[in-house]
Amino acid sequence: MRLPVRPSREGVSFLRRRSAMPVWADLAWRVALILLLGVLVLLLHWFGREGLKDNYDNHISFIDVLYFTTVTVTTVGYGDIVPVTPDARLFETVIVTPIRLFIWLIFLGTAYSLFFRNILYRWRMARIQDALHNHIVVAGFGTSGNEAVNELLSRGTNAHEIVVIDTGEKALQVAEGLGCNILCGDATRDRTLTDVRIDRARTMIVSAGRDDTSILITLTARHLAPDLPISIVVRNEDNELPARQAGATTVINPVSFAGLLLAGSCSGPHIAAYMADLASAGGRVQLGERMVRPDEVGKPLSAAGPGIALRIYRGGQPVGFWEKGARSLMPGDMIVEVIPGKGSVPDTND
Repeated sequence: MRLPVRPSREGVSFLRRRSAMPVWADLAWRVALILLLGVLVLLLHWFGREGLKDNYDNHISFIDVLYFTTVTVTTVGYGDIVPVTPDARLFETVIVTPIRLFIWLIFLGTAYSLFFRNILYRWRMARIQDALHNHIVVAGFGTSGNEAVNELLSRGTNAHEIVVIDTGEKALQVAEGLGCNILCGDATRDRTLTDVRIDRARTMIVSAGRDDTSILITLTARHLAPDLPISIVVRNEDNELPARQAGATTVINPVSFAGLLLAGSCSGPHIAAYMADLASAGGRVQLGERMVRPDEVGKPLSAAGPGIALRIYRGGQPVGFWEKGARSLMPGDMIVEVIPGKGSVPDTND
């Protein structure tokens, strides 16, 4: 189930693709087409009325033709007025019967579009929502959001576990093409985040394109999911503190990060490349984060493996590998380590 969702006028989300034509216009052209076909059959019946027979009074009036047209385009007729000549019967077979079937298809399609589809979409959305557990919510699918989703997929995240929220249809089509669940809506609204089951999410990525919008999304998500890890992208350094105060767990400034890479390249030609490797799933090395294993408790951080452990997070506070706290690992420690990436070359030496 990887279908788009958009909010209805009542604020209820349905699994549906936004139509380029308003509902009233869609209904109007269907009615006009039915009337046009009905008038066409009426005129043809009137000009060919000599081939009809009225079993009631043996006289075919305009009212009789109108009645006969109505019952023949909606049913197979009642037998009170019947075609008796070969030409009239051929006309009923070749022209009227296909028109009757086409009109019924229009009726059924209209009923499906206006009534049954909403019921079906409610059911399908309920199924998707029931399956949303431990998922990743991405609010904003611009350049940063797109790159984040592609990186998640490269790291092995199942596309079914990602829900993308955006207000742009083009962006959502790209996300849907990647296999993600998508929601066309405003991520600053409680209803939108509730629809994606934000309270059951594993983490949230916020990149709305505007710092004020991203911070408001973070505030909304934080009050709905107090313990949810939230990563937010801000482009103005002055907004980093408000983003943290809004409840962001991680605040990323792409401009600052680019500055770090540029500064690192001045210290050595390979530092920036190594940092880019660490940040990408396709690099030769990759940063990983995991809980300490029971067999590692009591050992120094340097003995943790299989990667190269760099830092501990203990009680939310960082502890470097050179610090005293790293001499003995404790239960509940979070280890940050360097591990081989997908682009690494296996060691074939004995």
